[in-house]
Amino acid sequence: MAEPTIKSFKINNFIDSFLGHGRVDSIKNDVCAWCGKPVGKFKDELSKKEYSISGLCQQCQDKTFS
Repeated sequence: MAEPTIKSFKINNFIDSFLGHGRVDSIKNDVCAWCGKPVGKFKDELSKKEYSISGLCQQCQDKTFS
């Protein structure tokens, strides 16, 4: 289980309203905050760290940041 990064209340609420569900809960439950699928493996440590920030699985990170 990843540990979600701490964000201000306003930022966290904005992200949650954008996603339609809780980023923190998604991360704690090892599911992607974007697609809702189980997280699976990451290609490197930077991608793992990004998951704790954004809650995006490897596939959604690749689609978003490529």
